[in-house]
Amino acid sequence: MAVPAFAQASKPQPAAQGPDLDLAIRYYTRVLTAEGVLRESRYDETMLRRRDHVWVARVLPKEVAHDHGDDHAHEDRGAAAQQASARTHEHKHFNYAVLSRHVVREGGQPRLEFVDAREREVVAIAPADYDNVNFDGSWTNAFFLLDPQSVAALPLSNRPSPAPGARWRERERNGVFQRVLWDERKMIPLVVESGDRQGRFFQRIEVKPRAALATVLPWKGLQGYAQKEYADFLD
Repeated sequence: MAVPAFAQASKPQPAAQGPDLDLAIRYYTRVLTAEGVLRESRYDETMLRRRDHVWVARVLPKEVAHDHGDDHAHEDRGAAAQQASARTHEHKHFNYAVLSRHVVREGGQPRLEFVDAREREVVAIAPADYDNVNFDGSWTNAFFLLDPQSVAALPLSNRPSPAPGARWRERERNGVFQRVLWDERKMIPLVVESGDRQGRFFQRIEVKPRAALATVLPWKGLQGYAQKEYADFLD
């Protein structure tokens, strides 16, 4: 889960609420290594935000989507090959990045699970394993993407806002800058930027709320899915 370094997990507190949102999120990172190698990465996700639920799914390009979810790619395989695949399934690599991520708030605390729609499995993640799946354990960060209190601590900027109801906040210390375009009504960042003036690293997150909300919520369609744990995929 990509969040800027300045967005730290907040201490347990009464949860602020924001409106229901459907979001398209784009992540971009650029790093210049000490060896002079420029590395860039970008990917897209969708996010459904409802009261006590956050559902995030990676948007996979068509060139690789069939590797993770196209059942037709396996129609030509023989029965023996399919049976062998089933026997080894328990020991396959757990690639959480391409699975839907479901964060639920229960009793004031987050609960994390990944959903494999192709295999019809729900994989529960224990708090001790959060680091292994890049989850910081913060419901606030999952729901708002950034802690609203951390955003409010950033000074307001004179930079003009391209979106009604959104304001820029930014700070720079020791050549490292942090910028957030925060939508006060939707309670979500529209743009998050962080980096250094020397150009060694830069991260940008763009968030676009969708005009219409989904009426079919994926976490309500998990009846009959096998229940697994992260430990089931460890050797």
